[in-house]
Parts: sequence; C-alpha cells; structure tokens
Amino acid sequence: MMATRTILLVEDNSADEAFAMRAFNKHHVDAEVIVARDGKEAIDWLFGEGNPLPAFVLLDLKLPKISGLEVLKQIRASKRTALVPVIILTTSMQDADLRASYALGGNSFVVKSLDMERFTLELGALTRFWLDINRAADGDYTYGGASPPAWAGS
Repeated sequence: MMATRTILLVEDNSADEAFAMRAFNKHHVDAEVIVARDGKEAIDWLFGEGNPLPAFVLLDLKLPKISGLEVLKQIRASKRTALVPVIILTTSMQDADLRASYALGGNSFVVKSLDMERFTLELGALTRFWLDINRAADGDYTYGGASPPAWAGS
C-alpha cells in the first residue's frame, strides 16, 4: 500500500489558499495538502519531528515572518530537504524574483493567474506533473553516491 503523499502549500492569502484547495478538489488530487500561512510555519513543518517530506512545495514569495526566498534557502541548505521540488507560485512578475528563485534552487516559477478557471487548470496540470509524471529523487536522498549539488548544503 502506497503511503499518502503530501503537498506543502505555503500561502498567506486566504483567497488564494481557497482557490488552490478548489483546484486540488476539482482535479481529484490524491495527496494530503498541508497549509502553512507564513514562512515560519513552513520551516517549522518541514523540519518538524515526524513530519514526512512533501512530494513538493508550492511556495509563495511574499510571506510574513520569513520570506519565500528565505524559506527556499533553508530548504536547499538542509540535506533532508535539499531535493524536495519547490514550485514558486506567486503574483510577482518581477524579473529579480524569478532570477533569485532559480538561483536558490527553485524548480519552477509560476505566476498565479487572476482568472479562476485558468488558475484551476494550471494548478491541476502542475500537480499532475509533480505527483504523477515527474520522477522524484529516491527517499534516502544520497544523490546516488555522487556529490550533492552546490546548492544542497549539508
């Protein structure tokens, strides 16, 4: 029996959280969705004892307490979380945010659509890709015996 997969949604905007949850329901996403409403909650959950690693993280950039970019830095700095896919899901269209996200090891940068129908379709496609199509790193995160990438930290 396959263990329940987890998605960590890091989102401080309650309307965007509700849109995301509707999209997951509409597309029958087979995963538990954990919601962190600020950067500190995200870090606390990711590094909390007994919490499973998520299949992927949907990370907003403009967060209270700890910014999304700082959350991404901490994810990549830990050997435990270094290979967890992190998808930036933001309203930011700033080139500096896009470049910083990729420089820090983000896997995707997606600008949230303001159109609910389009947002739902895009989030459904994104989720299908990361849960069903993408081949995730194996659970032991040993990098197949190779040296970890520079951004992976220790």
